[in-house]
Amino acid sequence: MAVEATSAGAILFRDTRGRREYLLLKSRPGDWEFPKGGVEGEEELQQTAIREVQEEAGIEDFRLIDGFREDYDYVFEANGKTIHKTVHLFIAKSFEASAELSNEHRDLQWRDYEQAVNTVTQDGPREILEEAHEFLDELEAEAESEEA
Repeated sequence: MAVEATSAGAILFRDTRGRREYLLLKSRPGDWEFPKGGVEGEEELQQTAIREVQEEAGIEDFRLIDGFREDYDYVFEANGKTIHKTVHLFIAKSFEASAELSNEHRDLQWRDYEQAVNTVTQDGPREILEEAHEFLDELEAEAESEEA
């Protein structure tokens, strides 16, 4: 019987000279991933995602984009137990240009979409990045048509 675990995080992006770049963190085992972590206490998923961006990316000035939340799940062994973890990912826009590495990761990179898709290690988050990128493209297209 697997132990259920829930994490939440965010696909964090910034706009650099009209180009969208995504933040990737390299975990200690060596996977490239997004800021995420376990839900603590009575936290809502959004609260967990916000806290993890602050803790793992060192960014305070950002906001979650409404209308997007996707999840993926995987199973792993830890301390003789089988853990079934579900990770919920939101999208967040950073208004800060630089992130700070926490001691939970060994590297961080801002990557454009093509690089990011090729860098994310796991299929689940990679597919969600693809959906997030399309979601943001559509939001931008709507904003531009409203301005026109």
